[in-house]
Amino acid sequence: MAARLVKRCTCLLREAALLAPAVSPVGRLRLARVAHKTLTSSATSPSSHFPGSLSELVEREQVFTPYPERQEVDHLIEKAARPEELLDLLGGGHCLHQNHAALILIRLSRLLSEKPGDKASLVRDARFQQLLHLVNSQITTVWHGTLVKLLRSLYALALPSGSKELQSVEQEVRWRMRRLKYKHLAFLAESSTTYMQERESRELLAELLMHLERRWAEIEDGRTVVAMMMKVGHLSESLMNRLEDKCLELVEQFGPDELRKVLVTLAAQNRRSVPLLRAVSYHLVQKPFPLTKGMLLDLAYAYGKLGFHQTQVFQRLAADLLPHTPSLTSGEVARCAKSFAFLKWLNLPLFEAFAQHVLNRAQSTTVPHLCNMLLAFARLNFRPEREDQFFSLVREKLGSELAGLDPALQVDVVWALCVLQQVREAELRAVLRPEFHTQFLGGESPKDQSIFQKLLHINATAQLEHPEYTSPLLPASALIPRLSALDKKVTPLQKELQETLKGLLGSSDRGSFMVATQYGWVLDAEVLLDADSQFLPLRDFVAPHLTPPSGSQPLPPGAKRLAFLRWEFPNFNSRSKDLLGRFVLARRHVLAAGFLVVDVPYYEWLELKSEWQKGAYLKDKIRKAVAEELAK
Repeated sequence: MAARLVKRCTCLLREAALLAPAVSPVGRLRLARVAHKTLTSSATSPSSHFPGSLSELVEREQVFTPYPERQEVDHLIEKAARPEELLDLLGGGHCLHQNHAALILIRLSRLLSEKPGDKASLVRDARFQQLLHLVNSQITTVWHGTLVKLLRSLYALALPSGSKELQSVEQEVRWRMRRLKYKHLAFLAESSTTYMQERESRELLAELLMHLERRWAEIEDGRTVVAMMMKVGHLSESLMNRLEDKCLELVEQFGPDELRKVLVTLAAQNRRSVPLLRAVSYHLVQKPFPLTKGMLLDLAYAYGKLGFHQTQVFQRLAADLLPHTPSLTSGEVARCAKSFAFLKWLNLPLFEAFAQHVLNRAQSTTVPHLCNMLLAFARLNFRPEREDQFFSLVREKLGSELAGLDPALQVDVVWALCVLQQVREAELRAVLRPEFHTQFLGGESPKDQSIFQKLLHINATAQLEHPEYTSPLLPASALIPRLSALDKKVTPLQKELQETLKGLLGSSDRGSFMVATQYGWVLDAEVLLDADSQFLPLRDFVAPHLTPPSGSQPLPPGAKRLAFLRWEFPNFNSRSKDLLGRFVLARRHVLAAGFLVVDVPYYEWLELKSEWQKGAYLKDKIRKAVAEELAK
C-alpha cells in the first residue's frame, strides 16, 4: 500500500511540473492547494479514486479567488477627495484588479452624495463610461461585499433604469443571492430598497424579500433585526411576522435606542403586536436605561399610537419627562400631551408643567400647537391651576384666526372649549351658522359623522348651558337621531342593567331603554317618578328632550324624570375613577336637560353577584338621586 501511495505522489508531481509554466502565479497557488487536498484525501481514504488527469481535477474543484493584498491604488482610492482624482486612476498606469473599478465607483458615489448637481455631468464623462464598461466586464469576479455596495452606489449615482451596466449588476446580485451572507442581504435591504421601489426593480426586490424571509434564523444581532423591521418589514407581512419572532428572541440584548426603534416601527406600521410590546415594556421598566428627551417623546408617541397601556412605563415616562419640560419646544409639548391623551393617562404634575410651558412661551406657541393642547386637555378633562390666564391666552391666540382654521379643526376646538366650560357665544356662532354647518349635515364618512356628533354637542351646550344664547342653532331636521347612534354592540353591563331595571319596573310602559336625545347623547334608560317615588307610564307625558318632542300631558307636580347612565371601563381615565371629558360633558347636559342622573359605573356593578344585589343597588341609587335633589 505504501508503494502505491508513493507512485501516486510521483504522478501528481509530474503532472504539476508539466502544467506549471502554462498557468499564472494564482493558478500555481490553486494547483498546490488541490495537490495538497488530493494527497491528504488519498492518504486517509483507501476507497478514493485518483482522477485521470490533474487538469480534470482543477476543472471539477470549486476554488475561490483569494482577495489580493492591498496595493498603492487602494490607498489612492480611499484618500481621493475629488471625483477627478478617481477618474485619473484609469489612465495612470496602475494595475487594477477585478475589485478596483467597483471600489472607484463606490468612492465616487460617496463623494457626490451631497452634490446631486454633479452627478449628471459625471454620467456623461467618457472616463466614467469606461469605468462602467470595465466593471461590467469583470462583474463575475467582484467580491460579494463589494458587489452589494456597488449596486447601492450605482443607484445613488442615478444611472438610467435602462443602463446595461446597472442591469448587469442587478442580475449578478440575483444570481449570487443564495451565496450572499445574511449581512449582505441586510445591507441591500437597508441601503437599496427605496431605490428598487423607485426604479421598479420588482423582481430583484421580490427575490431579496424572499431570501430575507427564508433565512431569518441567520440573524444574530439586534441591530440587524431592528433595521430589517424599519426598512422592509412593511413590504412583506410574512417577513414582518418572522422579524417579530426574532425580535422576541433577541430583545433582552437590546439597548434603549433599539427598543425605541422597535416601538416606533410598530407604530408607523400600526402593528399592535402584544407579545412584543409586553417584552419591550418589561425591559423599559426593569432596566435602568438612561432615556434621552427624544427617546421619551418617541416612546410616548408609539404607545399612544398603538393604544397599548402599561402603567409602570407611563409612570416612568411622565417622571423622566417632567425635568425636560423647560427645554421642550411648543411642538414637542403639544405632541407629548396628545400622546398621553390618546393613552387616557393624566399625570397632574406633567400636565401642569405643559400648561405653564405654554404660558411662559406665549409668543412662540403657534395656533395649531395650542389647538392640540386644547384637545388633549378636553379629552382628559384637565383644567390647569392657572386656568384664567391659560384660557385668556387661548382666546387671545385664537381671536380672528379661528375662522381661518380647517372646518373640522374649528369644530374640534369649539367642542373642546365646551367640554372645559370655556366656550363663548362668538365661538358658538362661528360653527352653528348655517353656511358653516351645512357642509357636515349629509356626510356619511366616519369622520363627517364624528364632526356632526360634536356639532350636536355644541348645539346642546348653547341650548342648555347658555340660556342667553338664542341663535343660530342647528335645524330641527338635523337633531333627529341617526340609526347609527343606536346600532351598537350590546355590552354585558348594558344587558344586565336593562334586565334588572325591567324586573324593577314590572311593566314595559314605565320605562324606556336606549333613548336617543336631540342633544347627541343616548340614555341607557329613562323613568318617571311621582311625588311618592312610584313609577309612572312614560308615553302620556311630554318629552322635550326627544326629536320631535312627544306626549301632551305636563308632568304631575313633584314628578321627577330620571336618566340611567352606565359608565364602562373605556369611559374613564386610565387607572382612575374620573370620567373622560366627553362623558363629563354628557352628564352635564343630561342634568341641564332636567333629569336626575343615576350613574352606574362598571367598578361598582362588577361587585354585585346576585340579581337581588343588583336590584337593591339600583333602588338605592334611585333613592340617593331623589334625596340629593330634595336637599338642594
